[in-house]
Amino acid sequence: MLRWAVHLEGGPRRVNHAAVAVGHKVYSFGGYCSGEDYETLRQIDVHVFNAVSLRWIKLPPVWTNSRDQVREVPYMRYGHSAVLIDDTVYIWGGRNDTEGACNVLYAFDVNTHKWFTPKVSGMVPGARDGHSACVLAKSMFIFGGYEQLADCFSNDIHKLDTTNMMWTLISAKGTPARWRDFHSATIIGTKMYVFGGRADRFGPFHSNNEIYCNRIKVFDTETNSWLDSPPTPVLPEGRRSHSAFSYNGELYVFGGYNARLNRHFHDLWKFNPVSLSWRKIEPKGKGPCPRRRQCCCRVGDKIILFGGTSPSPEEGMGDEFDLMDHSDLYILDFSPSLKTLCKLAVIQYSLDQSCLPHDIRYRTPCCQATRGCAPCLRALQPWTLRSCFPSVCPVGVLQMGALGHDDEQHHQPPHRLLAGLMPAHPSVALLSLLHTPTSCSTACMNF
Repeated sequence: MLRWAVHLEGGPRRVNHAAVAVGHKVYSFGGYCSGEDYETLRQIDVHVFNAVSLRWIKLPPVWTNSRDQVREVPYMRYGHSAVLIDDTVYIWGGRNDTEGACNVLYAFDVNTHKWFTPKVSGMVPGARDGHSACVLAKSMFIFGGYEQLADCFSNDIHKLDTTNMMWTLISAKGTPARWRDFHSATIIGTKMYVFGGRADRFGPFHSNNEIYCNRIKVFDTETNSWLDSPPTPVLPEGRRSHSAFSYNGELYVFGGYNARLNRHFHDLWKFNPVSLSWRKIEPKGKGPCPRRRQCCCRVGDKIILFGGTSPSPEEGMGDEFDLMDHSDLYILDFSPSLKTLCKLAVIQYSLDQSCLPHDIRYRTPCCQATRGCAPCLRALQPWTLRSCFPSVCPVGVLQMGALGHDDEQHHQPPHRLLAGLMPAHPSVALLSLLHTPTSCSTACMNF
């Protein structure tokens, strides 16, 4: 049962940022926000979201007392990439309005929160933004983007082997993917699946004749070959600045923007690499509004999606000049627990929560889809406010769609169990489930 489970407001407001999942946390690096000062050169900021407590924190800036230490920390940027290999996040590329694009490799230790710049060799890619980065084993693959020095789109593939910190420009066989930026590239098995992005009709140089390809291009990392994929009858619209992730060996694409159609998207599509077929997915619950330039990370069976930008509601769906940057976060749950469904039903049936343990009552008000922060504040003890993102709702708002009647007929065993308990006296069944010692001890992990 795929469901938009959680909706929180009040996180970092960011566009074109980069993020990675580390255990049950998501680290977000940099990005852009309308109205902030980007003329002053400053350190990149790092925000951390805890998928268990549903809280954001901002890491303190790194103390630097020498010029060498300043060089170890990346400056604030957008359009960069971030990947995780072992316990190190590698930040590469991106640009700043004053410094331009960058091709320095930065590394961030997730255990010590220290920055350093690894010494690299080989053919270093040119400075760019809007590229993609993905990981296979100990190597990072960079594809495409907009190169600053050449002032054109790229379709090169560069590989960084982190065991020896050597860059290689891959000499790929076959028909390459078109020059593009703000696409997605996702590793499934040993293949890299490239989708979408902005390209130009006449080649690598930007002539304002943009095209948005909606065909998957596949690169085989074992043979260094671009593979031809047959046409499929159903295809999503071409787009850029979307999100892509893999789950159970399939590729998912969410959101994005197509300038030729003057349209932002909030649809979810699934691509099966075996059958080479697309299918539009309709999760339950209320999902994000149409947007682009958001970040998306997988934490177990959950997809954490946050930030991005959309047209202001009064300006229509495609206005390029009056955009609204988001500070919200959504969780797409591929396997919602019985506990989550019970909390949903507690809200749906307006059941008395006073008999529930504190940890359950603390999290259940998050299910209120439209009541704002007041229920959250009433449910919290003072100590819970200390680690919250400053000046925002300490828990946020959890949104879930109501349980439909079809839940009784199919889906996974927990949903059938819940449906079987509900008809006669839902208050007794649901509250007893939530009150069990097992449920209490696993409340945070099974949300």
